[in-house]
Amino acid sequence: MAIKDMPTEECMLPGNASCPGCPATMALRIVLKALGKNTVMTVPACCTAVIESLYPNTSFDVPVMNIAFEAAAAGASGIEAALRQLGQKDTTVLAWAGDGGTYDIGLQALSGALERGTNFIYICYNNQIYSNTGIQRSGATPYAAWTTTTVGGKTEFRKEMGDIIRAHHIPYSAQTCISYPEDLYAKVKKAKDIHGPKYIEILAPCPPGWRFSMDKTVEMGRLAVETGAWTMYECENDIMTFNGKSKLILDKKIEKKPLEEWIKLQGRFSHLFKPKRDEEKLKLMQQHIDQIWERYRKCP
Repeated sequence: MAIKDMPTEECMLPGNASCPGCPATMALRIVLKALGKNTVMTVPACCTAVIESLYPNTSFDVPVMNIAFEAAAAGASGIEAALRQLGQKDTTVLAWAGDGGTYDIGLQALSGALERGTNFIYICYNNQIYSNTGIQRSGATPYAAWTTTTVGGKTEFRKEMGDIIRAHHIPYSAQTCISYPEDLYAKVKKAKDIHGPKYIEILAPCPPGWRFSMDKTVEMGRLAVETGAWTMYECENDIMTFNGKSKLILDKKIEKKPLEEWIKLQGRFSHLFKPKRDEEKLKLMQQHIDQIWERYRKCP
C-alpha cells in the first residue's frame, strides 16, 4: 500500500512529548493506522511511556496500560485472556516495547507468552539503547558503539533477537524499519489477521542516542538496510522470506554498501575514526555483518 492510500484516521494525537525526529513516534503512527482504534496497548518503561504525555492527558487515541519494565508481554497476556473471557475476539492486543524491555528486562515474559501461544502482537521498536533512561547499552547495542555505560565502545556484539524469536516457532515474526513505512504497514496488517503470537521488530534510529542530526532519521534507517546492518524479512510458520533491498542483497543482485558508510555518520562510533582510524575494529565489524548474511543464505 502506498503512503497516500493509508487510512487518514490518526491514533497518534498532536501534543505528544517525543523528540524531534523521533523514530518511535513515526513507527507507532503507522502501526496504529494498520491496527485501527479497536486496539489495546501495553507499554512498559520506555520512551513511549513519556511520549504519550502526562496523566490525565494522553496523545494516544487507544486504551493503554502502562506497566513495569519487565512485564509488557505478561500484561498483554492478561488483557488477551480477559477479552477472550468477555467474548471480544475482534480487539487487537498490542505489546509495544523498546529493545531494553525486549532483549533484556522483558525477555522472560516475552518468551513465556510466545510459548503459551498468546494471541497478541508484540512489537519491539529497537533504537539499540536504553534511550529514555540516559543512553545506556542494551543487548541490542552494536559492537564498538559508545553509550554512557560503554564509554570506550561496547565490547560485545548485539544479541540476535530474531534467532531467539524464531526458535519459538510462532506463526509470524518479522523485521522492518521506520524508513520503509509501506513495508511496516503491510507486515502489521498481515500480523493482525494471524491467530496466535506475532512478533515484529522495527529498527528505530535515535538521533540523540546515536548522535546524528534530527533530520537524518530516515536516512540512517535506509543506510542500515543498504549496508546489511539491518535486515528486512518475514518468517511465516518457520519459512523465511526477505523483503525489499534485503532480498536483493540476499540474492546477490546488489552488493551491500560498506558498513563504514553507515557508522561514520553516527557520533556513537566517532572514536573509531579519530584521532586515528581503528582498522582492526572496523574490519571486525564488517566481518561480523558478512557472517550474518552467510547464515541467512543457509536459511530454509
